[in-house]
Amino acid sequence: MKGILNIEFRHKKITLNEDEVYIVPKGVEHKPVAHEEVHVLLVEPKSTEQTGGIASDLLVEQPWI
Repeated sequence: MKGILNIEFRHKKITLNEDEVYIVPKGVEHKPVAHEEVHVLLVEPKSTEQTGGIASDLLVEQPWI
C-alpha cells in the first residue's frame, strides 16, 4: 500500500511498488523483504502459522479473533 516490497522465492524475486498486489500461491515458500519502511495489507487464513511451523518465541498462541 505504501513503499517498495520485494518477495523472494527460491528462483525469482517479485518487486511490488505502491498500490500493487501479488498473490502467493498456497504452499509456496517466500520471504518478504523491505529495505525501508513499508505499509502492507496482509490477508491469510486464520489457520496460517505465523512462523511457518518453526518453534519461536515470536509465535502467538491465540492470534486475533
